[in-house]
This record gives sequence, structure tokens and C-alpha cells, in this order.
Amino acid sequence: MINKIGLGGSCHWCTEAIFQSLKGVHRVEQGWISAKESPALSEAVIVHFDPNQINLKILIEIHLRTHSATSNHSLRTKYRSAVYVFDAIQHTESILILTELQPQFDKPLITQVLYFDSFKLNSENYLDYYYRNPEKPFCKNVIDPKLKILRAQFGNKIK
Repeated sequence: MINKIGLGGSCHWCTEAIFQSLKGVHRVEQGWISAKESPALSEAVIVHFDPNQINLKILIEIHLRTHSATSNHSLRTKYRSAVYVFDAIQHTESILILTELQPQFDKPLITQVLYFDSFKLNSENYLDYYYRNPEKPFCKNVIDPKLKILRAQFGNKIK
């Protein structure tokens, strides 16, 4: 069975590349998500994953460690730090995971758990952005450092 979860917090090109790199992730949709609690669209991805290969806790931990999950900066409307859930079970589980992981961070996590409302897929030319354009300056300067964190902290989870 394949589950899905929405994740947002930084550029959706970065988030897409991170989650495309993981074992157990079958598909990553990249675009903009709105939440029932906050209808404005924000850059995010929907991750389709096999919970028998990679669980929700690992996905959320990777998400927290690869974006500024404790920084309430001026671009938070565009880059809302969030876990977008599809049901009450995911909502409860995600809150428990964030609570469990909080002691590993020096500052309070600002990541919200929100109910998914809608999704707008990005234009075709921006999908699979990193893996189609690894030599572009944005990929080298912004995405590569995030993938380096992923390799260092979660190397056993990478495809």
C-alpha cells in the first residue's frame, strides 16, 4: 500500500530532489499546497511512499533537517513550514513525531501540522528540476548542500 504526505518549508525544487532520492518513495509531486486552516498556496510537495520501506517519522525527520524548521523568516508565506496530512490518524501521528523530535533542536520547531486542502502541480519544465538540471547554479548552490546533509545524516535511506 502506498501512502502520501505533503511537506513544505523551502523551495519545492529542493524538497522534490530530497524526497526523490529516498528508498521507499515512489513519486514526488511538486507544486503548491493549500491547507484547510490556511488557504493561501505555499510551495510544497506530495510524497507518495511505501510505509513498509520508509516510515512517516523518518520522512518528517528528514524534512525538518533539510529546511529551516525553526526559523520564522519573512518568506514563510511562500515557504510555509508544514506537514500536510490527509486524515486524522496522520494528523495525530505527525504531531507526536514533531513533539518527539523537538528536543533534538536548539530552538522551537515552527513546523505546523495542517490538513491538506488542494494542490496545484508546477509547470512541466520545472518538474524533476534537480535531476534534469544538476549543473545549474541554483542546483549547485542551494540543492546540493541540502543533499549533502541528506547523505551525511540519512545515507542508508538514499536510493
